[in-house]
Amino acid sequence: MLPDTSRPFHVVCDASDFAIGYALMQFDAEGRKRVVSYQSRQMKPAEKNYPVHDKELLAMRYALIKFRVYLLGEQTFAVYTDHASLRTAMKSPHLSQRMARWLSFFAEYNFVVHYKPGKNNILADALSRRPDYDPRRLTRHQDIPDDDDDDDDCATCVTLGINATVSSPVLPLRQQIADAYEKDAFYAAIIRYLRNPAADTLAKLTRPTRDAITRYDLDGDLLTYAIDTFDTPR
Repeated sequence: MLPDTSRPFHVVCDASDFAIGYALMQFDAEGRKRVVSYQSRQMKPAEKNYPVHDKELLAMRYALIKFRVYLLGEQTFAVYTDHASLRTAMKSPHLSQRMARWLSFFAEYNFVVHYKPGKNNILADALSRRPDYDPRRLTRHQDIPDDDDDDDDCATCVTLGINATVSSPVLPLRQQIADAYEKDAFYAAIIRYLRNPAADTLAKLTRPTRDAITRYDLDGDLLTYAIDTFDTPR
């Protein structure tokens, strides 16, 4: 279904030994569960060595990245995972550098993690176990070596034999995006602060946004966002 911003979203995610899968979902007017969008990708070689809870967090992280335009804001949304210990792992006092970095990213979002048994998490489970991603079944395509932590769409395109190019927004699309910022209270407040970084404009931001304000920057009239604090904004 098409996304309805007047209704709450929720995310389902899962990780297998070789892939991650995630979906953005909503309930329609009749209360039926509907899929807005879904994605999956093969894990990179290094990711296959992650602990189980880190693999589940990887799936959650990329779900929030891919569906960020719908999830980032003041409204709370639910994330469903079939890994029960994930909620306690996120609160552990002994964190790896990777998990600490990811928790900093998660802090910008308002969400609650719920446990959903694998037998009920059918969509995300199927996405994370695509046969064409399973190294035991791969023939033509081998694991995709990729050191770029954010080039996942390209990895998927290579696996599926798709040629894809990346383009930048051009007028009038660029102007439409800039105009849309002013109509969105969340992004308008961020832009006002970036143009005038004063205490009063900072105070008008939500706490999660204040914590992550260093991730935002202005490129002319467009707002850019760095996924990790050491990334170049884009």
